[in-house]
Amino acid sequence: MSAAAFASRRLPDAAPAEVDPLLLWPALFLLLLGLVMVYSSSIAIAEGSKFTGYRPEYFLFRHAIFLIIGLVCGVVAFQVPLRLWQDMAPWLFLCGIALLIAVLIPHVGRAVNGAQRWLPLGPVNLQPSELMKLFVILYTADYTTRKLDAMGSFRHGFLPMATVTLLVGFLLLREPDFGAFVVIAAVAFGILFLGGINVRLFSLLALVATIGFTLLITFSEYRRQRILGFMDPWQDELGKGYQLSHALIAFGRGEWTGVGLGASVEKLFYLPEAHTDFLLAVIAEELGLFGIIAVVGLFALLVQRAFVIGRQALLIDRVYSGIVAQGIGIWLGFQAFINMGVNMGLLPTKGLTLPLMSFGGSGILANCVALAILMRVDYENRRLMRGQMA
Repeated sequence: MSAAAFASRRLPDAAPAEVDPLLLWPALFLLLLGLVMVYSSSIAIAEGSKFTGYRPEYFLFRHAIFLIIGLVCGVVAFQVPLRLWQDMAPWLFLCGIALLIAVLIPHVGRAVNGAQRWLPLGPVNLQPSELMKLFVILYTADYTTRKLDAMGSFRHGFLPMATVTLLVGFLLLREPDFGAFVVIAAVAFGILFLGGINVRLFSLLALVATIGFTLLITFSEYRRQRILGFMDPWQDELGKGYQLSHALIAFGRGEWTGVGLGASVEKLFYLPEAHTDFLLAVIAEELGLFGIIAVVGLFALLVQRAFVIGRQALLIDRVYSGIVAQGIGIWLGFQAFINMGVNMGLLPTKGLTLPLMSFGGSGILANCVALAILMRVDYENRRLMRGQMA
């Protein structure tokens, strides 16, 4: 439903509180569970690597530091009114573009496993694509708010946003980071849809995007191999189907209640990227079906609260805040869905982490700041509602 339609609804009666516990506690639980599972899934690789100094707690300490930094930045971000976020949105977007360009410059960006996605900053690496996901939400929400009356126009509403999204996509594919491009494109055009883009234009966009992604897969050897490995991982379980086959083994071993925290076998050098892209498979093996249901349920609750908060903002004519809240919900929900689908063998293997949980400083930082902005939207909603009820 469009922002204009939401804004026309009657404001529901409510007794505002200071903090939404259904938003705060699930987010904190996912962050803390992620810390525990990153440690559990990374002990073997940390002990067996000279890079980590053979210290089993290496990834635990680093993830804990990233988490503390993310929470501190989240507290700071919560103090910033949405009005200022809207003013800063174009500049943050330009900053994100500059970072995506910088990471492609030889001897500036750092390449790992054939992908040049990181900027080395002393002891840590910055991944601009993670920050760009948040910047795109802020910018697209600002663009949609300013162009609400023109969203039905191809030339004035759709074309400018499509152009900048393709620019971001071009830079991401140069790294390459196809997964981040898929998430950013989905978020950007999801926000345009919420803003009231013409249905025919949106249908045309969906068709063009499908054709474009099909061509990107067809003319890329490694992407084509991933699709083939996804279709039948057991046909080449030691080759292109290796990651998926071991992820499925982990799910199978977990059964209902799991083998127990810390008792995973697949994390012992069988399952690649166990503490990042395939963290959910380790959760499935150690905590079982009940653990997976808990994680899925918490993410579903976060997304639901994001859309409720966004709807409340739209009802009181805070269009930018409402679109930002729902954009954050789209981002977290879509990326979590992709990661879970990959781990379960429902989607082709793609290098996307599980939000709030997987190891990675840039991702945790962006996720914490996004949640802080979402809580700020809720906080401003409640203050305004309290003023109207007084």
